[in-house]
Amino acid sequence: MSVSYIPEDSRFEERPKAIKSWQRKVYDLLKDAGVTHFSYVPDAGHAQLIEWSASDPDVYSIPLSTEEEGVGISIGAHLGGGRSVLLMQSSGVGNCVNALALVKGGGFPFFTLVSMRGDFGEGNPMQVPMGQATRTVLEASGITCLCIDDEKDVEQTIKASLVMNIQSELSVAVLLGQKLLGAKKF
Repeated sequence: MSVSYIPEDSRFEERPKAIKSWQRKVYDLLKDAGVTHFSYVPDAGHAQLIEWSASDPDVYSIPLSTEEEGVGISIGAHLGGGRSVLLMQSSGVGNCVNALALVKGGGFPFFTLVSMRGDFGEGNPMQVPMGQATRTVLEASGITCLCIDDEKDVEQTIKASLVMNIQSELSVAVLLGQKLLGAKKF
């Protein structure tokens, strides 16, 4: 006997994705800066960037089973003369702690976009501890953190972070806050 469940609650209905103009700006800025490797664990906060990278024949779109694999891909891309971005959720930062030691120890310029959980409007208590620790963990790993909570700051912050990463060869994380992304509904 098979059982199927169709939720009657409207929260579970498929809703069309609204592409925000800042999302396209981020993708274009990354491409203009020469980023050719987009690695990620699937995440709603990065869904549009993932989709664009997967359909772009000029970049490598690399799905991961864990975020720490993306650290190795970033180092490898750098050693091979390429540029990369690791797209991850704040909960994934905890999965990368040991791998980030390679970034710091080797002095590699690492770049990540982190979709934040556990802050503004979070409804899932399991996301709060790592969301609150994300910046501290990254900074303890030698990574400079820049935060974006407002759409008006996206272009300027992404440009600044890319200059820091590419020209100064710093490791940089851009934290995309829930005020920008919107809190997930549960």
